[in-house]
Amino acid sequence: MVFRPYQVGSDSVQIPLILDLIRQAFAYMEGRIDPPSSMLRLDVGSIRTHCETGEVWAIGTPPQACIFLTWKPDRLYLGKLAVSPAVQGQGLGRQMIEVAARRARETGVGVLELETRVELTENHSAFARLGFEKTAETAHPGYDRPTSITMQRQI
Repeated sequence: MVFRPYQVGSDSVQIPLILDLIRQAFAYMEGRIDPPSSMLRLDVGSIRTHCETGEVWAIGTPPQACIFLTWKPDRLYLGKLAVSPAVQGQGLGRQMIEVAARRARETGVGVLELETRVELTENHSAFARLGFEKTAETAHPGYDRPTSITMQRQI
């Protein structure tokens, strides 16, 4: 398989497969994180909308990795970074982060930002290895304790 990232259009036949990929890649979180992942509210329509309001990038056909990009005033927010469990550890997550870094540079944005759940300590370590630093803790509505960690990487 050739691992070349491509931008997904809102009319792409890959969108249902991206939804499947995210569900598979995020399945390990079930029962580990509270509140449950926003992935549970994701559907084909919301992915199509994100393709129009932000960007969705993928690797492989069918998709083996994906990332959602959202521009904010002074940063590029990375969401729904997913790698198929069958190919984890092969650098596809790093490749998706580098797509985001390239897009940030191309648009003059100096910061990448993401959020990861407090319980997913292995993700904190993985993102730290990719140059991200913890910048904040936040709580989902209705929680009196931190539920997410915000991490940023300077470009």
